[in-house]
Amino acid sequence: MDTSQQVTELVGRWADAVLASDAEALAGLSTEDFTIVGPLGFVLDRERWLGSYAGGGLVTHQLHTKDLRVRGYGDTAVAIGEHTQRIEFQARPSGGDFRVTHIAVRRADRWLLAGQHFCQIAPPPGAGR
Repeated sequence: MDTSQQVTELVGRWADAVLASDAEALAGLSTEDFTIVGPLGFVLDRERWLGSYAGGGLVTHQLHTKDLRVRGYGDTAVAIGEHTQRIEFQARPSGGDFRVTHIAVRRADRWLLAGQHFCQIAPPPGAGR
C-alpha cells in the first residue's frame, strides 16, 4: 500500500473515531504533540482536543470527507480535503463545509496525525452581488 492509500485510511479511521466520540481511538491515531487549528482560529493541543469529547461535550452527528489529496514527503505527508460536518459543542449545534489539512507522520511503519487545520469554505468576497 502506498503513502496516499495509507494516509487516506488514517483519515478514514480518524473520521470513524470522531463520529463515535472515541477519545481513546483518537489518541491512538495521533502523536503526543498533536495540534489542531479550528475553523475560527483557535488552537488546541492533544490533551484539550481529546478532552473536548469527554462527557459528551463535543458530539459529531455527521462527517463526510471528500476530495482528499495526499502528498508524501518521506516520513511526512500532507493531505488536503473537504469535510462537511454537523456537530454539537456543549449542546450548541454547529457545522458546515470546511477545507481541512491533515499532517501525518510515519512512526515505526505506522502513520499518525500530527496536526490538522480547518478553515470554513465560504464564497469569495463580493460573490453574489
